Amino acid sequence: MHIEIELCLLLFLVLAPWSIYSEERLLVGMTLVRDAAARGAVCLDGSLPAYHLHRGFGAGANNWILQFEGGGWCNDITSCLERANTRRGSTRYMSKFEVFSGILSNNASFNPDFYNWNRVKLRYCDGASFSGDSKFNNGTSLLYFRGQKIWEAIIHDLLPKGLSSARKALLSGCSAGGLATFLHCDNFTKMLPSNASVKCLSDAGFFLDEQDISSNYTMRSFYHDLVALQGIEKNLNPNCTRSINNTKLCFFPQYALKYITTPYFILNSAYDVYQFHHSLVPPSADLHGHWNRCKLNPAACNATQINVLQGLRRDMISALYSFYRNSGRGGMFINSCFAHCQSESQDTWFAVDSPTIHNKTIAGAVGDWYFGRNITKEIDCPYPCDKTCHNIIPSQQVSLR
Repeated sequence: MHIEIELCLLLFLVLAPWSIYSEERLLVGMTLVRDAAARGAVCLDGSLPAYHLHRGFGAGANNWILQFEGGGWCNDITSCLERANTRRGSTRYMSKFEVFSGILSNNASFNPDFYNWNRVKLRYCDGASFSGDSKFNNGTSLLYFRGQKIWEAIIHDLLPKGLSSARKALLSGCSAGGLATFLHCDNFTKMLPSNASVKCLSDAGFFLDEQDISSNYTMRSFYHDLVALQGIEKNLNPNCTRSINNTKLCFFPQYALKYITTPYFILNSAYDVYQFHHSLVPPSADLHGHWNRCKLNPAACNATQINVLQGLRRDMISALYSFYRNSGRGGMFINSCFAHCQSESQDTWFAVDSPTIHNKTIAGAVGDWYFGRNITKEIDCPYPCDKTCHNIIPSQQVSLR
């Protein structure tokens, strides 16, 4: 009898951490936008767009966070056709449940300021940061570039579910989704009640118009093709496009930011891994792989490479300088970690060992800014001074797409 009890106790101790962990993982089911096709709002392959909604409660029942999913872009027919057969271009291939963590968590211990809000994840299936409006049909292949319509269809689906009476709202996004917040921030504000407190947050979405190590504008060329292919130009900020000769550049946040009137928070690493690997040192500029070891481990970078990386940081801070000095309602958290996207992961958003600047976590900085508790414009010292970093570096190269 004692042996059986001991075995049961041992089994409980072994399995308990797994059961606790499973209880803390918030899995949220997918909602398809059923009338989206009638609006012309479909994914690259023609499938219906989707989102995941977890309802708020208590004091947060009338507050909303919308989070754009990220995942790169496709800027030519070949890459878009490939994408249409993956979860990045079709809801048919997407997971039907998503884990909500970090800024989407419903646990006050993990997400103290937004845990009881209505939290929505907008699934990404258009390949152009929810901004295109065109179609490709050569008689054999058919692609829908309808990101702008997808954005509008999801909003119209959420308005009668409580979004139309929102008291507070935050439009957020990571990576390509972070860039989408720059494109849709003011539009989001116009869709909500005039007395609502509406603000926007970009996480790892401040993509720079940066020369690579071969002095080519790789990212500019990529975005130029993307804007042309997907019919994005007409959906860019009109005040930006009227003020610049190369109107396609308004897809870059650094050119559009000063025309956004809604309060804005920019969360970014000064050494953003995606921009480091694809904009600063794209494979086309490093054919012999001299940067491979440095890309995988900053400690392996030589002095010349570190100087180039410090130049990336300087360029980011320079591009944000006017916002830093002149935006009375804006917020910033520019840390010196080698990472990309820090608001959706619990480890980097709010945990015991999360990254900090001046002892402030990302969650704390965003919360202080949103609720007006403190002016939050934090810029980290240069690498390698920050000992709180979680350096999240992909183990293998992935394409721009």
